[in-house]
Amino acid sequence: MSVARSKFLILFSSFLLLISLNATSSFAQDVAAQEKAKQIWQVLDYLAVDYGAAVQNGAVVSKDEYAEMEEFSANAEKQLLELPKSDATAKLVEQAGKLRGLIAAKASPEQVATQSRALAADVLKVYPVPLSPTQAPDLKKGAALYQANCASCHGAAGHGDGPLAKSLNPPPIAFSDHERARERSVFSLQQIISHGVAGTSMPAFTQLSENDRWSIAFFASTLSYSDADREAGKKARADNATIRNAIPDLNALTQATEAGLEKQIGKDARPLLAHLRSEPGQVMASNEDSLALAKKRLAESVQALQTGDTANASRLALSAYLDGFEIAEPALAAKNNALFNDLEKGMGAFRAIVNRGDLAEAKVAEQKLQVMLTQAQDALTTATDDPLATFLGAFTILLREGLEALLVVVAMVAFLKKAQRQDVLKYVHAGWIVALAGGGVTWAVATYLVDLSGASREMTEGFSAIFAAVVLLGVGIWMHQKSMAGRWQAYVKDKLSSALNGRSAFMLFILSFVTVYREVFETVLFYAALWTGGNGGYMLLGMGAAILILAVVAYVLLRTSARLPIGQFFAASSALVAILAFVMVGKGVAALQKVGVFDITPIAGPQIDLLGIYPTTQTVIAQLLILTIIIASVVYNIRSAKK
Repeated sequence: MSVARSKFLILFSSFLLLISLNATSSFAQDVAAQEKAKQIWQVLDYLAVDYGAAVQNGAVVSKDEYAEMEEFSANAEKQLLELPKSDATAKLVEQAGKLRGLIAAKASPEQVATQSRALAADVLKVYPVPLSPTQAPDLKKGAALYQANCASCHGAAGHGDGPLAKSLNPPPIAFSDHERARERSVFSLQQIISHGVAGTSMPAFTQLSENDRWSIAFFASTLSYSDADREAGKKARADNATIRNAIPDLNALTQATEAGLEKQIGKDARPLLAHLRSEPGQVMASNEDSLALAKKRLAESVQALQTGDTANASRLALSAYLDGFEIAEPALAAKNNALFNDLEKGMGAFRAIVNRGDLAEAKVAEQKLQVMLTQAQDALTTATDDPLATFLGAFTILLREGLEALLVVVAMVAFLKKAQRQDVLKYVHAGWIVALAGGGVTWAVATYLVDLSGASREMTEGFSAIFAAVVLLGVGIWMHQKSMAGRWQAYVKDKLSSALNGRSAFMLFILSFVTVYREVFETVLFYAALWTGGNGGYMLLGMGAAILILAVVAYVLLRTSARLPIGQFFAASSALVAILAFVMVGKGVAALQKVGVFDITPIAGPQIDLLGIYPTTQTVIAQLLILTIIIASVVYNIRSAKK
């Protein structure tokens, strides 16, 4: 490859990376806003729970506690001003000022708690964040983690009497103190564990995973209850529909406080929370629940748009996709792919409408999505484990995802064999083998540790596709150059022995790994959604049939390429990888649009998933850029060959 062309590809790759980084900055800002909103919520919850220890009957009973209350209320007001501005900002700051005024006036704990919780709830409405774990917390693991990380301060049974407690000021919380515990939610405990408490000895346990922190929080929340409370709650929930419906899902359970729940169901609040906090799997969210959340977020988005708060409406629209629809996406795609595609398109179109601020059009789009989401709930609820449907689902998923990766790997293998560089083949084979092993790890992580079907999935797919597109584009331009008359002979004669050095071989490994892992990553998530206890055999049959066809395709391609003269082989290979680069850049941009990295501007036109063509301005521009570079390089190579 010429020095000039190498520099061009480096510059082009840097250009694409710069675009991605700039676009990612808005996504990163949203993530940062979510984290700050969580911290503000934590501070407000702390005020609601602990203010009673500082002020009673209009008098300060603890100067240290009261000073902390003043500091925290001022901090909450300051952090609200640092959040991304929206039409609700002024109202939130006004509420924070009112809270600070109540504390300055030494108002009653009830007044401060009410104001704190109202402000906390409004913060989460404007800046929605995930409020519950992605899987049922493991309380046994939580108990073990508590003893290892918390008991030295808070005590083995949560009495605040650990070996280090006497040396700490302020003293550690006594989780067994029921009067304070009744004001505390599991979400507040999880936030304290995640972020720590400024001005105290409570550190942030960031070294623990998100789910581990949830497990500790749930375990700690049970320490103020007795076995009798738990048994009473279990019986009451089984016997009384009103009590059962008071905590319908895990989201409600993590936010519920005993004091707040008492206003709804009276004295049954204590035993109900004792039972459900000990057995959170009883209300674990399902795919249908996540679709219900998507419906709720869509409605809230339209309401925000109606008040003129476009920024909040946009965040809620994105939340409807990421926190709602995206969770159920693999299961729905496996059971009703047509409905899945319609919903995915509709969600993207809705976000674009909201970003434009078109209220009338947003209302129409929202109503259509509500109908389709109801159909999706029905499909997930009533769809049976039909053997043929399971077989075809497993077969088509693997065939569709595997073919793209297969073409890239086969092209590399065929080229290396044609160039008589079998010594470098091990790098390509190592790449796809490690990718398959990574798929197994992904399955274990997605099944037992964390839910990878949200934004992380789309970010992984999007950036890996764009990376693969850039590398393939460079390979395609280089192959086309070698297909010109006479150039391949010179290459074979003079450069073959040194062209594929260690760095080039490593790039082949990376390309093989990224291309295959991207497809394995998505396939694993689809299979996890498709798998149930009664259909595993049919799913494995579908997988086996797809693998067989992919093996036949690979064999035919390798045999065909072996018979081609090397000049024709380079020409055919360069065309193939150029097409794959075109496809992957379209798919990469589309994936990043789903998580808000790129905006969505719909245009008239077809959607052709096979070619990575999507009717949006951003994907079309990206693919036109790739086409322009391909055409320019072909013209340059032809003219250079004539000279």
